[in-house]
Amino acid sequence: MRFLLSCLSLSFFLFAQAPPQNGEKPLVLTHVNIIDATGAPQKTNMTVVIADGRIAEIGESATIRPPQGARVVEAKDKFLIPGLWDMHIHWYHEGLLPLFIANGVTGARQMSGFSLHQEWREKASRGELLAPRLSIASMIVDGPGATWGGSLEIADEKQAREVVGKIKDSGFDFVKIYAGIPREAFYALADESAKQGLTFAGHVPHSVSALEASDAGMKSIEHLTGVLEACSPFGREITQGYIKNTAGVNNKTGMDATRRKAQRALFEKMLDTYDRDRAAVLFARFAKNGTWQCPTRVVNRALAYIGDADFRNDPRLKYMPEYSRKIWQPENNPLWASRTAEDYAVSKRRFLKEAEAVAEMRRAGVKFLAGTDTGNPYCFPGFSLHDELALLVEAGFTPLEALQAATLNAAVFLGKADSLGTIETGKIADLVLLEADPLENIGNTRRIAAVVLGGKFIEKPQLEAMLSEAEMLANKKTA
Repeated sequence: MRFLLSCLSLSFFLFAQAPPQNGEKPLVLTHVNIIDATGAPQKTNMTVVIADGRIAEIGESATIRPPQGARVVEAKDKFLIPGLWDMHIHWYHEGLLPLFIANGVTGARQMSGFSLHQEWREKASRGELLAPRLSIASMIVDGPGATWGGSLEIADEKQAREVVGKIKDSGFDFVKIYAGIPREAFYALADESAKQGLTFAGHVPHSVSALEASDAGMKSIEHLTGVLEACSPFGREITQGYIKNTAGVNNKTGMDATRRKAQRALFEKMLDTYDRDRAAVLFARFAKNGTWQCPTRVVNRALAYIGDADFRNDPRLKYMPEYSRKIWQPENNPLWASRTAEDYAVSKRRFLKEAEAVAEMRRAGVKFLAGTDTGNPYCFPGFSLHDELALLVEAGFTPLEALQAATLNAAVFLGKADSLGTIETGKIADLVLLEADPLENIGNTRRIAAVVLGGKFIEKPQLEAMLSEAEMLANKKTA
């Protein structure tokens, strides 16, 4: 029976992702409530006609007659939103990609890219792989002694310019930067990226401030790196301390207790000296420069709460391979193993302060993206995007604003607003049909009745089959 389910699921997956063909049977969603993510009021009792993978017509149900031969789906009392984007993932397991689709995540920004991800994108475009649409970063660009294996290390201007050229030639969509890049190399990378027509995004290096990174053209700041530091008059002193404490630290060696204590003292100083006036200047500059924020509150919450046994008791672990479940335990992760109760207490303080900063940036007109850092501990593919939307609402966003961070804003940021991000005639039909209104409760984005991917209608039983298949695959010894 399991083998039969596997075969049926696989054949459906390939069919669902197959490129639309001219003359393919149209799909009609009728009597549906539309939240189009443009900012317009919700539209009730509407009909959406989808043909050849795109939205062909939208109108009141009383005025639209379904095309002859169309598949008509009665969607009374349901709510239609654009397909969701997770704008910060690190994912390398091809077989578990359907977890994104099963959660309504039809697009993702891969933040450390390899040729593997380019292959996935090609296979998906040919209908050979069920996967979200991908925007693919370069491999991580870091300074000497990079934190993560596989990173591209740069120490000076010459190396910075060379690496940007290699990234361009390799066909990646943008440059991903990390904390250890030296100051001279950072500015060379920023200049060369502009010359090569590439954007750069990632962690604000310790060698520059968040304000300097914004002025240099950094398109998005991930995880709020450098933001709270730049809101303290001791920001430069604090980041210089980071450089000293993290020298030689990577994902294999971790940080010893002595350095961890020194790092904690720096975090405490940063929180104790947060200056709202300084923050207001910084946030106004972000808004002026068009520096987006992808706060990834999900992973920042994990940093704060992973020491709590209740937090680690998450039923979604059943979808993760055994290796992930093991390395996600802090005692098995070199980057987390030396953390103490005092460290977790400071991290919880920081998490609360970050919520305040996010709220202040929102009021200042800073633009936001919804991202999770999926692949990191307790950041689950697909599932955690819904957690992130809820955390944005907790930080002061309206449900519509949170929804836009994963739809309209993602499309605008990626330069794809002409084809994705909202429910409008002519756009690609990546849609999510919900059982309840997400504007009343953002948690309702989890209540998925169906997903439309490139015009293909994936019903709830098929979504549930994807989850079952993923669970079986994750628990195979070879996963």
